[in-house]
Amino acid sequence: MGKHGWKWLLSAPALFVLVLAASGPLTIVLVYSFLSPGTLGGVSWEFSTEAWFRVFFSRDIFDPEVVTWNTAHLTIFWRSIWLSLQTTFICAVLGFPTAWFVATRSPHNRAFWLFLITIPFWTNLLIRTFAIQELIRNSGTINSLLMWMGAIEEPIQMLYTDFAVLVGMAYVFLPLMVLPLYAAMDKLDFRLVEAGYDLYASRWRVLRHVILPLVKPGFIAGSILVFIPAIGAYVTPRILGGGRTMMMGNLIGLQFGQGQNWPLGAAMSMLLLIIVVGALMMYLRVVNQGGGERRG
Repeated sequence: MGKHGWKWLLSAPALFVLVLAASGPLTIVLVYSFLSPGTLGGVSWEFSTEAWFRVFFSRDIFDPEVVTWNTAHLTIFWRSIWLSLQTTFICAVLGFPTAWFVATRSPHNRAFWLFLITIPFWTNLLIRTFAIQELIRNSGTINSLLMWMGAIEEPIQMLYTDFAVLVGMAYVFLPLMVLPLYAAMDKLDFRLVEAGYDLYASRWRVLRHVILPLVKPGFIAGSILVFIPAIGAYVTPRILGGGRTMMMGNLIGLQFGQGQNWPLGAAMSMLLLIIVVGALMMYLRVVNQGGGERRG
């Protein structure tokens, strides 16, 4: 067996897993999106593009020829994208000083701070989400404390709102932003920062023209790691948003469950995949442009 034959043989297990565990289910979902819904769930093996049509449009109940935009779906799609972008921004704002603090500690203390950052990963996502719920519910810790201090007379409605979902997702995904930023800052040559100060640059100019360009790959990687799971989040919007604040993950689950419309759920799943792939392509484009500028 030649050299290339051994490479293919060693790669065979990984390729087998990728085909069956990744490509296989995606192919099934893609096929389902072009079928008709079954009577009580499942699919009917009749080709149809109705599922893709109903993702964006709806037909009038009394006159199927009357077609309008499906505002319910579009609202949920926009809410998912907007909340995911907000979550990414909040994680970046909070993650940068956190990563900077850890990166500027002495080497033998950094492991301890990284340990504290990764502790949430040791706890189940459901438990962490219920902990946030306990903090922001009407009779929760925050409202009780504010009422005890006399700052408010009645509880503030935070639970089952976009704000609750945003807080929950920012809390859950914050470590995914901190760790890439720390990895970028750990490689930062702090002599460049000192050189900026020696040239009488202000702290803002050093931050803007020295630090941020050098840690840009960390920002990009962290943004991708936060945005992708945030846009497909299911548990956090389900618990903190209730039935009032649905996101794409909840809408997809509804179609496969109570809605009993598997083709529509499959079409929405493929749409979510297209959005994620688009975000990854933008990430690769930015990275390649940055690499070309550095080479130039």
